[in-house]
Amino acid sequence: QVQLVESGGGLVQPGGSLRLSCQASGRLRNVNVMGWFRQAPGKEREPVAAISWRSVSTYYSVLVQGRFTVTKDNAKNTVYLQMNAVEPKDTATYYCAASTDNYYDIAEKYEYWGQGTQVTVSS
Repeated sequence: QVQLVESGGGLVQPGGSLRLSCQASGRLRNVNVMGWFRQAPGKEREPVAAISWRSVSTYYSVLVQGRFTVTKDNAKNTVYLQMNAVEPKDTATYYCAASTDNYYDIAEKYEYWGQGTQVTVSS
Protein backbone atom coordinates (compact mmCIF):
# COMPACT_ATOMS: atom_id res chain seq x y z
CA GLN A 1 0.00 0.00 0.00
CA VAL A 2 1.01 3.59 -0.67
CA GLN A 3 -0.23 6.56 1.32
CA LEU A 4 -0.30 10.05 -0.16
CA VAL A 5 -0.90 13.31 1.66
CA GLU A 6 -1.24 16.59 -0.21
CA SER A 7 -0.64 20.02 1.24
CA GLY A 8 -0.18 23.59 0.12
CA GLY A 9 -3.59 24.43 -1.26
CA GLY A 10 -5.40 27.66 -0.52
CA LEU A 11 -6.67 30.92 -1.91
CA VAL A 12 -4.47 32.73 -4.42
CA GLN A 13 -5.06 35.75 -6.60
CA PRO A 14 -5.01 35.51 -10.39
CA GLY A 15 -1.45 35.73 -11.63
CA GLY A 16 -0.09 34.49 -8.33
CA SER A 17 1.81 31.35 -7.39
CA LEU A 18 1.26 28.36 -5.18
CA ARG A 19 3.24 25.20 -4.49
CA LEU A 20 1.55 21.94 -3.72
CA SER A 21 3.35 19.08 -2.00
CA CYS A 22 2.59 15.39 -1.93
CA GLN A 23 4.22 13.30 0.79
CA ALA A 24 4.32 9.61 -0.10
CA SER A 25 4.85 6.71 2.28
CA GLY A 26 4.49 2.94 2.30
CA ARG A 27 5.56 0.49 -0.41
CA LEU A 28 7.09 2.90 -2.88
CA ARG A 29 9.50 0.51 -4.56
CA ASN A 30 6.90 -0.49 -7.17
CA VAL A 31 5.79 3.05 -7.95
CA ASN A 32 6.72 4.19 -11.46
CA VAL A 33 4.82 7.44 -11.92
CA MET A 34 3.55 10.16 -9.62
CA GLY A 35 0.82 12.38 -11.00
CA TRP A 36 -1.28 15.40 -10.24
CA PHE A 37 -4.92 15.53 -11.23
CA ARG A 38 -7.62 18.09 -10.55
CA GLN A 39 -11.37 18.17 -10.41
CA ALA A 40 -13.55 21.25 -10.50
CA PRO A 41 -17.17 21.20 -9.36
CA GLY A 42 -19.38 19.64 -12.00
CA LYS A 43 -16.44 18.54 -14.12
CA GLU A 44 -14.56 15.33 -14.62
CA ARG A 45 -11.18 14.70 -13.05
CA GLU A 46 -8.43 15.72 -15.44
CA PRO A 47 -4.69 15.17 -15.56
CA VAL A 48 -2.45 18.12 -14.77
CA ALA A 49 1.12 16.88 -14.65
CA ALA A 50 3.12 13.76 -13.86
CA ILE A 51 6.70 12.72 -13.25
CA SER A 52 8.53 9.45 -13.42
CA TRP A 53 9.60 8.19 -10.03
CA ARG A 54 12.66 6.54 -11.61
CA SER A 55 13.76 9.04 -14.24
CA VAL A 56 13.28 12.67 -15.20
CA SER A 57 10.44 12.16 -17.62
CA THR A 58 7.50 14.50 -17.16
CA TYR A 59 4.08 15.11 -18.61
CA TYR A 60 2.03 18.31 -18.68
CA SER A 61 -1.48 19.03 -19.76
CA VAL A 62 -1.64 21.63 -22.49
CA LEU A 63 -3.80 23.65 -20.12
CA VAL A 64 -0.91 24.15 -17.68
CA GLN A 65 2.23 23.72 -19.77
CA GLY A 66 4.53 26.68 -19.34
CA ARG A 67 2.86 27.71 -16.08
CA PHE A 68 3.11 24.65 -13.84
CA THR A 69 6.19 22.60 -13.00
CA VAL A 70 6.27 19.15 -11.45
CA THR A 71 9.35 18.09 -9.51
CA LYS A 72 10.29 15.42 -7.02
CA ASP A 73 12.63 14.75 -4.16
CA ASN A 74 13.16 11.00 -3.97
CA ALA A 75 15.09 11.29 -0.72
CA LYS A 76 12.07 12.90 0.90
CA ASN A 77 9.50 10.80 -1.00
CA THR A 78 7.84 14.03 -2.01
CA VAL A 79 6.45 15.38 -5.26
CA TYR A 80 5.76 19.05 -5.85
CA LEU A 81 3.58 21.04 -8.19
CA GLN A 82 4.71 24.62 -8.63
CA MET A 83 1.83 26.65 -9.97
CA ASN A 84 2.65 30.02 -11.50
CA ALA A 85 0.51 32.56 -13.31
CA VAL A 86 -2.59 30.88 -11.98
CA GLU A 87 -5.96 31.65 -13.50
CA PRO A 88 -9.52 31.33 -12.17
CA LYS A 89 -9.97 28.26 -14.37
CA ASP A 90 -7.28 26.53 -12.29
CA THR A 91 -9.68 26.48 -9.35
CA ALA A 92 -10.20 22.85 -8.37
CA THR A 93 -9.40 20.16 -5.88
CA TYR A 94 -5.93 18.88 -6.70
CA TYR A 95 -5.11 15.23 -6.14
CA CYS A 96 -1.79 13.47 -5.96
CA ALA A 97 -1.70 9.93 -7.30
CA ALA A 98 0.77 7.07 -7.63
CA SER A 99 0.93 4.44 -10.34
CA THR A 100 2.83 1.18 -10.71
CA ASP A 101 2.12 1.39 -14.44
CA ASN A 102 3.74 3.63 -17.03
CA TYR A 103 0.87 5.86 -18.09
CA TYR A 104 1.05 9.52 -17.15
CA ASP A 105 -2.32 11.00 -18.01
CA ILE A 106 -4.83 8.18 -17.48
CA ALA A 107 -6.47 8.35 -14.07
CA GLU A 108 -7.59 4.72 -14.21
CA LYS A 109 -3.94 3.61 -14.28
CA TYR A 110 -3.23 5.17 -10.89
CA GLU A 111 -3.86 2.83 -7.96
CA TYR A 112 -3.25 5.19 -5.06
CA TRP A 113 -4.77 8.59 -4.41
CA GLY A 114 -4.51 11.29 -1.81
CA GLN A 115 -7.47 13.06 -0.27
CA GLY A 116 -6.95 16.21 -2.29
CA THR A 117 -6.19 19.83 -1.53
CA GLN A 118 -8.37 22.74 -2.58
CA VAL A 119 -6.95 25.49 -4.77
CA THR A 120 -9.08 28.57 -5.30
CA VAL A 121 -7.98 31.32 -7.67
CA SER A 122 -9.93 34.48 -7.04
CA SER A 123 -9.43 38.17 -6.46
